[in-house]
Amino acid sequence: MAVQEQVFGFFIPTVTLMGIGAHKELGNQVKTLGATKPLIITDKGITAAGITEQIVNQLKEDGIDCAVFDETVPNPTDKNVHDGLEAYKAAGCDSIISLGGGSSHDCGKGVGIVATNGGKINDYEGVDQSTKPMPPFIAINTTAGTASEMTRFCIITDLSRKVKMAIVDWRVTPNVALDDPLLMAGMPPGLTAATGMDALTHAIEAYVSTIATPITDACAIKAIELIAQYLRAAVANGADMEARDKMSYAQYLAGMAFNNASLGHVHAMAHQLGGFYDLPHGVCNAILLPHVEKFNLIAKVDRFGDIATAMGEDVTDLSAREAADVALEAIKVLSADVGIPSGLAELGVKEEDLPIMAENAQKDACGLTNPRCATLEDVIQIYKNAL
Repeated sequence: MAVQEQVFGFFIPTVTLMGIGAHKELGNQVKTLGATKPLIITDKGITAAGITEQIVNQLKEDGIDCAVFDETVPNPTDKNVHDGLEAYKAAGCDSIISLGGGSSHDCGKGVGIVATNGGKINDYEGVDQSTKPMPPFIAINTTAGTASEMTRFCIITDLSRKVKMAIVDWRVTPNVALDDPLLMAGMPPGLTAATGMDALTHAIEAYVSTIATPITDACAIKAIELIAQYLRAAVANGADMEARDKMSYAQYLAGMAFNNASLGHVHAMAHQLGGFYDLPHGVCNAILLPHVEKFNLIAKVDRFGDIATAMGEDVTDLSAREAADVALEAIKVLSADVGIPSGLAELGVKEEDLPIMAENAQKDACGLTNPRCATLEDVIQIYKNAL
């Protein structure tokens, strides 16, 4: 019998440093990459919190000059990338340090890919559209959710279309990822909750993806276990370093899972909410997650039972279908416990905008690995259910 060939990739940074105090290795990593003047790409919030100054001073102590671009906006845009690139060139930089959460990392990746490949960031929408590697790139993470510090995903809003572009390219994977819970301790409860639910979404979508593998499964399940155990504590007390540390590992594991198994319709639909309304990505994911997975349930019933178990639910005496329902309920309870809004209407989403967002969601690359095929009408209905 002929065996059908099927090849799966696995992408992660060359080096990842994790744990309390990991960011202090930054200077050594810059020198190891042969960089001499990095551009720190971050946002005003990180600068206001004193973290940017901390990193600049740390580099100076190691004899490394740098420049700072802290104009990154939530849901970074094509203009944001253009402005960052101009700052990179003007300062004569030869490398990039992204500092912050997903927005800073994505903006940094956008700058990096255009710096070496030319053109505009819009030219790289889709899968593996670049031909040259980025400049030396180090991503320092300050949130526990997006995992953008270690992925080949770069999400940039096209202002003209009001659409989030999904750039999936192995060349935008950072060379070095730094995850230090000390830099995450200042996250307010709302951001902690949103980023944590973002990580849960990554893990769940990867686990039920059509291209999941035993490697991504292991990462996804462990991430779900850690999030279910530690997210509430991290939201309740940001200074709980055990919870911060475990959430740091959880979001990274979820990143390992979705970076290789990809995602599904939760992200395809959330991207449109972010592009159309400039809404926070993690909150949109959290609201959509139980509704999309209810739609997906019949495609992966047994896997949803695994998710229920990973979330700490006892499904011993339940049928596979009953266990799957328990998983959906556990997601809703966790979301409510950490203060996620109950529906999209609370965020100002209007029913008349759903058809155009659904059309754009159907074009999003993240939907390609969703376990259940969805028509345009299905996607519109899921949006309605989530209102």
